[in-house]
Amino acid sequence: MADRTVAELRQKIAQAHEVIAHLIEKAAYNGAEAHRALDYFGSDAFDQDFLPWPHPEEGRRPEDLNAANDD
Repeated sequence: MADRTVAELRQKIAQAHEVIAHLIEKAAYNGAEAHRALDYFGSDAFDQDFLPWPHPEEGRRPEDLNAANDD
């Protein structure tokens, strides 16, 4: 059962990578954060601090932040 779950999660990550790449292409967005997301979701590494905003338990949500510094 665990092997099947791991395989399905790997497939889901591969799907997420394809979706992100497609959305980036459709939006003609070629920023550093887009490539950072593709690289991250294309690898097996896990980074607890991958998200560029504080975690909800820290009291702020992404929509509360100023995105003016995005590439």
